[in-house]
Amino acid sequence: MALSWKARRRWALFALVVAMPLYVVVTVNVIELFDRPPFLLELVIYVALGIVWILPLKRIFKGISQPDPDAPKE
Repeated sequence: MALSWKARRRWALFALVVAMPLYVVVTVNVIELFDRPPFLLELVIYVALGIVWILPLKRIFKGISQPDPDAPKE
């Protein structure tokens, strides 16, 4: 079942305001559990994890900046 435009907008807002900061906190805490890796390795880890979070949410964010396609025309 496809999400409506309004539902996708709400889920995108939830992902940006709640889920993303939570993901950042968890990621930093997990990295801190290990001894500090070399700078370049740490940079690669953070860049990879910064890309990974968006992959499952790509369909939610797609098209939400456009006007509602189901809205009545004026």
